[in-house]
Amino acid sequence: MKPASAVALTIALLLSAPTTASPAAKFGTAQEAKALLNRAVAAVKSNVVKALTMFNNGQNGFKDRDLYVLCANAKDGSITASPSSNGKSLNQFGPGQKVMQTAEEGKVSEITYFWPRPGTIKPLKKHTFYTKISGQICGVGYWE
Repeated sequence: MKPASAVALTIALLLSAPTTASPAAKFGTAQEAKALLNRAVAAVKSNVVKALTMFNNGQNGFKDRDLYVLCANAKDGSITASPSSNGKSLNQFGPGQKVMQTAEEGKVSEITYFWPRPGTIKPLKKHTFYTKISGQICGVGYWE
């Protein structure tokens, strides 16, 4: 390759490289939400009380950007782990009612609805993966 061509190629590559972080890095993805739910399920299986404490405190990576674990008592829907809804019931929310009716042990399901991202008020399209485990229904969602 001629020196002029090499310089031109180098300049073209530099100009086409992103100069800032991707917006996707600012928010969680579907794959990251599924992975966080899998970690949450393992934690609940190991020790329900300890897991719920970690989820509520965001310890050990159980809060990552806009990803967090939400759990509720599978019998009555009382929210047991959440950044802001503890003491409420899944039954108070339309999507929560469906989750209560459809959550199954050993099966991960998905629900889509509109909900504000943490720290905002504008509802955006959110997908939540959820399952029933050890008397809890736990889920992790991400926004489009």
